Amino acid sequence: MSNDQDARYADAAAQWGAALQRIARAYEADPERRRDLLQDMHVTLWKSFAAFDGRCSVRTWVYRVASNVAASHVARERRDRLQLVTLDTIEHVPDEGDVGEKFEEEAALSRLTALIHRLKAPDRQVMTLYLEGLSADSIAEVTGLSPGAIATRISRLKVLLTRLFHEAANV
Repeated sequence: MSNDQDARYADAAAQWGAALQRIARAYEADPERRRDLLQDMHVTLWKSFAAFDGRCSVRTWVYRVASNVAASHVARERRDRLQLVTLDTIEHVPDEGDVGEKFEEEAALSRLTALIHRLKAPDRQVMTLYLEGLSADSIAEVTGLSPGAIATRISRLKVLLTRLFHEAANV
């Protein structure tokens, strides 16, 4: 436990703590398991700074650690309970129900989150990082895929999610 490790973690948690919460929400629907996931992200992030060598930005490091922890968490928690689908096989998303005009925005966010939860882990990771505002180059750094592959995947995911979002709204 070095002071440098503690300081790096404290700085990263202060700067990207809200992003970690959003990533946890994108990966885990259940509030209790989401809290566990967020805690795992913070612990792993703190531990990871012992090995941080500066070959990438701290921002990229934080997103990489958070994404890896989230992907592992989801795989572990849902392996036997939830069958994930590919982009090509998503056909229908259950209606969230009529929540009234007052809650339209919340319902839309809920529908989008449900759609993202149904994606396979690599697609969920890419879309979550894209929604966090990362560029294709930054996402490529986090995922290990090429920037071109990321740009193509984002484009396909946006088309798919838009179509499914509107289909779910019209049910």
